[in-house]
Amino acid sequence: MLHATHSARDATRPSESPRPSFPPLQTREKYLIAALLALALAALFAPPLPAAAWHIPHFVDGRAWLGIPNAGDVLSNLAFLAMGVWGSERLRARHDAPVGASWLFVGLILTCLGSGFYHLDPDVPQRLVADRLGMAVAFAGFLGIAASERVSVRAGEAVLVLMMIAGLLAAWVARENLTPWVVVQYGGMALAVSLALTRPRSGVLGVPLGGVIFFYALAKVFELGDAVIFEATGHIVSGHTLKHLAAALAAWPVISTLRDRRAD
Repeated sequence: MLHATHSARDATRPSESPRPSFPPLQTREKYLIAALLALALAALFAPPLPAAAWHIPHFVDGRAWLGIPNAGDVLSNLAFLAMGVWGSERLRARHDAPVGASWLFVGLILTCLGSGFYHLDPDVPQRLVADRLGMAVAFAGFLGIAASERVSVRAGEAVLVLMMIAGLLAAWVARENLTPWVVVQYGGMALAVSLALTRPRSGVLGVPLGGVIFFYALAKVFELGDAVIFEATGHIVSGHTLKHLAAALAAWPVISTLRDRRAD
C-alpha cells in the first residue's frame, strides 16, 4: 500500500524539462573564433595610425552640377541607394534569406546618405564618420551572410553582431586612430576570402561570395586610380566616382540569389 502511494505521488509530479544542450563547436566554428580573436588583438594592440596623416580630402573631380559641389562623387552614391532598395524589396518575398542580408541592404542605404554627406564637403574630416558608419553596417551584413552560408547559422549571427559592434566602434575611433578601422576593413575582407574558398553548407542559397569580393577589389582599384582614370577618360569620370558604382555592384551577387518565389 505504501509503495502504491509513492507511485501515485511520483505520477503526479511534473516531469522535469531537459536542460537545453549547446551543440559542440564545429571545426569551422573553431577556426572562425580563432580568426576573430586574431582580428580583435590586432585592432587593440597594433601600432596606432594617426587619422590626420591618412586623410586625403582632395578628390580630382570637384566639378559642380545643378548647384551640387563635387557632383560626380556625390551623385554616384545613389547607386548604393538603388541596390539597397532593390535588395530590401527582394527580401520581402523570401523567408530563407541568409543571416545579415537585411543589414547589408540597410547599410547600403546608410552608405548612400553618409558618403553623399561627406563628399559634399570632403575637407571636413569629421564627416568621414558618417561615411564609415554606413559602410560598417553593410560590411557586417556581408560577413554575416558569408559565415552563415559557409560555417553555420549561429556563426553568422555571432559574426553579424560582433562585426557590427566592432565596425561602428572602429568608425568612431578612426577620428583619431585609424588602426581599428583598417583591421575591420582589410582583416574582415581577408576573412571573407577565406570563407569564399570553403564549400557552402547544404541547403543554403549559395551566395557567390567571390563575386562580392571581385567588385570590392575593383572598387579599391578605381579608388587608387582616381586621377589616372579622370585623365584617361578625358575628364568624363573620375576613379572615385567609379569606385562608388563598383562598390554598389558588390551587392548584385547577393541580390541575384534572392529569386522571387511568389510566382512558384
